[in-house]
Amino acid sequence: MKKLRSVFYLALTAFLLLIAPTVFAQNGEPPPPPGEHGQTGNQPAGGGAAIDGGLLILAALGGAYGISKYIRNRRKIAE
Repeated sequence: MKKLRSVFYLALTAFLLLIAPTVFAQNGEPPPPPGEHGQTGNQPAGGGAAIDGGLLILAALGGAYGISKYIRNRRKIAE
């Protein structure tokens, strides 16, 4: 049983070492976007996407989670 496990790990390692170069191979730079691809002229990709509302919600939820963990740990220590 131990020999079978050793052979399995050896085969798995060899497979991963052989397949890794093809999986992680990257192509060169992507082609440039065509001219005038934005609404008014040549704009960068992504444009003016607003992320401020999502960050505010994420920060509020993180704060609420932190406060709840603080209260829960405080009660556990008091017991």
